Amino acid sequence: MGAYVTDLCTAWGSIYANHAALRTIVAFVHVGALIAGGGAAVASDRAILAAARLGVAERRSHLAALRNTHVYVVAGLGFVVASGLLLFASDVDTFLYSRFFWAKMSLVALLLVNGAILVAAERRAERGDEAAWSTLRLTAFASIALWFLTTLGGVALPNIG
Repeated sequence: MGAYVTDLCTAWGSIYANHAALRTIVAFVHVGALIAGGGAAVASDRAILAAARLGVAERRSHLAALRNTHVYVVAGLGFVVASGLLLFASDVDTFLYSRFFWAKMSLVALLLVNGAILVAAERRAERGDEAAWSTLRLTAFASIALWFLTTLGGVALPNIG
């Protein structure tokens, strides 16, 4: 890490450690964005699982509603990443060497890959590819599991390390 970044993280860590209101705001943004983005994603995933059992016409009507969910999920992820970077920068030495931190980051990476696969399958389904619903169903199950596992990782991180 460059000297500038190290100095910036050290200064931020000091400010963060000495201001309870700031710690509260950053933690709230992180958890609130997780609830908003993850909640929208899980609700969308549940809708995919319900729609997968319906006929072709009913599935098509669900796709438009599902597409509109992506804005909330992506915005939520954006705030989670931004606040997560602030949390990381507040104690780089701890997080850099934490296995729980890197396990959580791996889960976030899997969540992003799964989301990309889900969006691609959704686009195929919109073009009429009925086989895409099998992929949508699998990615919806994986998404639900990954959102909850990522949340578990976030809870475990400050408590276990």
